[in-house]
Amino acid sequence: MPTSLTPDTATPPRKPMPRNPYYQGPVSDHFDGVRFHNLAGEPETDRTLSQVLRWRRSAPHNPWPRTVPVVPTQPAMAVAGLRITMIGHATALIQLGGLNLLTDPVWADRASPVRFAGPRRVTAPGVALADLPPIHAVLLSHNHYDHLDVATLKALHRAHAPLIITPLGNDRIVRRHIADARLVALDWHQAHPLDPSGQAQAHCVPALHWSSRTPRDRRMALWGGFVIRAAGRTVYFAGDTGYGTGAIFRAIRARFGPIDCALLPIGAYDPHWFMAAQHTNPADALAIQRDLDAAWALGIHWGTFNLTDEPREDPLHQLDAALAAQGIAPDRFRAIHPGQVIDIPPCARPG
Repeated sequence: MPTSLTPDTATPPRKPMPRNPYYQGPVSDHFDGVRFHNLAGEPETDRTLSQVLRWRRSAPHNPWPRTVPVVPTQPAMAVAGLRITMIGHATALIQLGGLNLLTDPVWADRASPVRFAGPRRVTAPGVALADLPPIHAVLLSHNHYDHLDVATLKALHRAHAPLIITPLGNDRIVRRHIADARLVALDWHQAHPLDPSGQAQAHCVPALHWSSRTPRDRRMALWGGFVIRAAGRTVYFAGDTGYGTGAIFRAIRARFGPIDCALLPIGAYDPHWFMAAQHTNPADALAIQRDLDAAWALGIHWGTFNLTDEPREDPLHQLDAALAAQGIAPDRFRAIHPGQVIDIPPCARPG
């Protein structure tokens, strides 16, 4: 009768390859057949349990206020030029050449998979859902709960049925909840038209980040930013990103030319040793503005959800200090507050 192999000579059973529930496609320089990766030479964002525990053990006590007053605004139905209205966190209304675009729309009270726990918003949305103009497209950067909120997407679908443009794999997540959503999934360096003429386009570009909706699907959907070109203007929305080597931002400048306005994250950066690969602090965001050759920048992703260790107002202080240290005019890079409306003038490139 056959005998068993001894422990010294036995071949350990192979673990089955995990299955990607969101995307099946060819291997590339940032997809290994199962998981997506940042580009070669850039930092990876995976953290070990010991690193997570080290962070939590050393976290300072920096309580945020329970609420911060917001004066909401009611946007115009259409804008001929370029106008940015801040709604909160990474959610902004971009109005450009008659188009109305929303970035990472989240109107939820919590950035969480459940309603009873997780980071609670301290600023009300700067625009009520009912006060939105007709939304033509949603730019959805990745699947973290502070960026992809299913309840908000359902509400937008009922009211506006917008086109949702998102990196690979996130379309499957949305489709599970909104069967008839108009969805386009893009890889990095792909584009999709925003109007019937095809003159206005949204380009998906790399970011330095990661993705996850559950403990088992880390990096199984792609993350990214967007460059919007319409009506002779160019807008960059970073989504979530670290700075890394800066190469991805210099490549965007080389491909698209100078940027009119960049929406850049300036919060959720402490502790730096843990967060720098995936989030930018104000000094990093200034470096991105420089690499993009962006005439104007607006600071987003701060002050709405308490996600990391810095005090709520710290991004404002750090941004002011970095601008002063580099001799940059404060109006070139402003931290934008919920309800605030910024008109970006045409052909206004500071000398």
